[in-house]
Formats: sequence, C-alpha cells, structure tokens
Amino acid sequence: QVRLVESGGGSVQAGGSLRLSCSISGDTYGSDCMGWFRQAPGKEREGVAAIEGDGSATYADSVTGRFTISQDNAKNTMYLEMNSLKPEDTAMYYCAAHPWTTLCISVFKSRSMSYWGQGTQVTVSS
Repeated sequence: QVRLVESGGGSVQAGGSLRLSCSISGDTYGSDCMGWFRQAPGKEREGVAAIEGDGSATYADSVTGRFTISQDNAKNTMYLEMNSLKPEDTAMYYCAAHPWTTLCISVFKSRSMSYWGQGTQVTVSS
C-alpha cells in the first residue's frame, strides 16, 4: 500500500509560480511510475506530467515548457514546479503512483494509476 500526501497549493496571480510536493510513504516499490493530475470544476481529470523510475518525464502539451516534474528518492518526495501560471491552470492537483511497469505512460494517459492523494488546490487569478 502506498500513501500519498500533496502540499504546496495556494492562490497566485497569473505569471506566478508554485511548487507542489507529494510525500510518499508505505510500500514505495508501488511508486515507480508517478504522475500529477488536475481536475477543474466541471471538467474531467487530466494528466499533467509523469515521471518514471529512470527519471524520464512526460508532459501534457498545455504545460510543456512551464511545468517541471521531479523526484527526490532520498526524501520519498515528488515535486511539480509550476511557472508562468495561467488562470486555466486553476484546478485541484493530485499526485498518483503505480507499481513499476513498462507501460507507465499508457497507465498515466489512461488515468489508471493505482494510488492517489487527496489533492491540493491551485488557484490562479488574472
């Protein structure tokens, strides 16, 4: 079992930055494939960024060049650095984890991750 706890959300003006953190505990072998997702009111949950055990990352087109996903294995923490924030980035952000798989990106794109956090709210005002 893997427990995920997000932090770092808040309210910022457009153009600002935030760094989200996801603390990972429990069976960390269940977290070799990790990602950030977001869900705005009235919209479906969408994948924002994913990172695999080897450190390779994948981003949604809407955040490429603005967001950076990373992980610190020593601290069992995953991060999402968000720069040049836009009002359309406003959403509840969730971190998610999945046991090691060669299909990490497919699992991410299908939103089929095994473990999910409770979310942290990000609000960007214009």
